[in-house]
Amino acid sequence: MPEQPFKKVFIFLDTDKHASPFDILTTIDIFQDVLILKYENVTVEDAEKIIYDAMFPRGPEGARQTKIFINGRDFKRVNEILEKIKNCMFPPFELAIIVDPRGAYTTASAAVAKTLELSLEKGFGDLENKAITVLAGTGPVGQTAARLYASEKAKVIVTSRSLQRASSVATKINEELKGEMVRGVEVQTLEEIGKALENAEIVLSAGAAGVQLLPFDTLKEYGKNCKIVADINAIPPLGVEGLKLEADGEEILPNIFGIGALTIGKFKNKVEAELIKRATEEPKGIFDYKIAYEIAKKAILKKFEERPEKHWLP
Repeated sequence: MPEQPFKKVFIFLDTDKHASPFDILTTIDIFQDVLILKYENVTVEDAEKIIYDAMFPRGPEGARQTKIFINGRDFKRVNEILEKIKNCMFPPFELAIIVDPRGAYTTASAAVAKTLELSLEKGFGDLENKAITVLAGTGPVGQTAARLYASEKAKVIVTSRSLQRASSVATKINEELKGEMVRGVEVQTLEEIGKALENAEIVLSAGAAGVQLLPFDTLKEYGKNCKIVADINAIPPLGVEGLKLEADGEEILPNIFGIGALTIGKFKNKVEAELIKRATEEPKGIFDYKIAYEIAKKAILKKFEERPEKHWLP
């Protein structure tokens, strides 16, 4: 009797009380015959036990069909779990691991790529040397976006209500990228928000749902150099006042073009689906914000490949 192929299994390790159905449903819609296992309130110690029990029962061939998805709002613990799992694995028992803490990596990748797309579309060029301000830049999406912008050699300001938090994020990114591309700024007042973006060509609002970070009048007064403004918050009040959810390059002020949260969200979903597919196609590897941004950027640049204005491309 021929040996039956191993079924695809996704094991979700979530740091929250309840695992998010978002990523589970996305995975099921891609692979309708996939088996889902989920663990909640996962600690670093839990992850070690779970991963060892996931590695061995189906042998090396079964391990190739076993995928791990690390999730949760606890950004620090998610990364600690990732490091623990990496230390647990060894050939030939190595699994493919997806890391997307509450969608932060795919959302940030989609947001950065969409601002790149609009910048190319409007003839502003790529992201290199662009002055960029990330409002609420110390949250999971904000600091990931700042890291991606800095990797594109942009000059980035990250804002926070705490100077210590903003400076800590900036220092960490600069150390990782071996440069001085990111600076942290404290913002407590509308004037301080305005000062943080007055030199910015691109502004990304990366705050929590239902929190307005950039009033329309502040953008109008201080955004003299701004060309592109984007927002990830789809729950009213929106992060950027006056920026429609569905905006995809429309002019919201003279020579300032906007990208709304739903536009970013739709692209984020496509990026996540592709990230999951790629992890499924590979027997091992870490599929995190770097791979997510690679997917997002490739999708954006593909739109320009057949155009005669190829000098737009970075």
